[in-house]
Amino acid sequence: MSSTSALQFKSVTYTGQARGPRVIIMGATHGNEICGTQAIGRVMAELDSGRLHIASGSVTFVPIVNPLAYAQNTRSGERNLNRNLFPKDEPQDFEDRIANWLCPLLASHDVLLDLHSFNAAHGEPFVMVGPADNDGPLEPFRHMQQERALARRLGVRRFVTGWMAAYGGGVQRRSRAAAGSADGAARLQTELRYGVGTTEYMRSTGGYALTLECGQHLDPQAPEVAYRAIVNTLAFLELIAAPAPEPLPFEEMEALQMVVVHDKLDAGDRFTRQWASFDAVDEGDQIGVRADGTPVLAEFSGRILFPDVNAGPNQEWYYMTRPNPQFGRE
Repeated sequence: MSSTSALQFKSVTYTGQARGPRVIIMGATHGNEICGTQAIGRVMAELDSGRLHIASGSVTFVPIVNPLAYAQNTRSGERNLNRNLFPKDEPQDFEDRIANWLCPLLASHDVLLDLHSFNAAHGEPFVMVGPADNDGPLEPFRHMQQERALARRLGVRRFVTGWMAAYGGGVQRRSRAAAGSADGAARLQTELRYGVGTTEYMRSTGGYALTLECGQHLDPQAPEVAYRAIVNTLAFLELIAAPAPEPLPFEEMEALQMVVVHDKLDAGDRFTRQWASFDAVDEGDQIGVRADGTPVLAEFSGRILFPDVNAGPNQEWYYMTRPNPQFGRE
């Protein structure tokens, strides 16, 4: 028996007697991000005890999306589940087998809340939000208002949009650089669909979805952030009989648009300091230095996002964001 064949997938659904939306809430999509697992366990205990009650619609909890990564206490099992998330006729790894179970489950729901945490030593919680309504080829969408209304009620003040557009720009650049490559992994990296994770897949099936980064992995407040977001979601969508949470006022919001991704081109490329997500940079500030000594400078003033000191050549190194003053006002 292989090391993964004994693993199983678990979801638990609570259904009310009245009609309502079908919500799915997930933890440990990345195995070392356990705040969502802890918060889901707390909410399920309250539902089982009768302290909370699903009155309408349904909520499905997936406490541990990736049981292999969770058992290893690592981000990934055999690969990053939150990339290239599609059903596979011929699964090649454990994450493909998760996808074959998870994708139909997502498609049977209307709303997804995916609970994550981050590795940076400091930083506040934030939520990743989808695109504006559009009929374009990259990420067509029609639930912007509902998605952003929910985002403003999760209990965090920082919002990030533009993942697929920024990621897609990086893919197009890599495609030109890797033209003619026969390496299968390189070809996969250049496909736009490689950027599709849980929320992008959920939107592709007609639903809407949010990724909530609840805090640093070991921050004792991260499970509290996740718990509050779950209860606020259930109350706002009227699954439980509770006062609807008030939206975060516009003046308290910090909304950022992901603009561009910069890749590490050589193993010798390095940052010139220890960057953390949301560190502010001014136009012309030095971010890093290429292996040949060329400085890497900020092309505009904004905030850095997802700096990865461990990125390999031709992988995402860091993203740049700009303020998005229109968020929530469209």
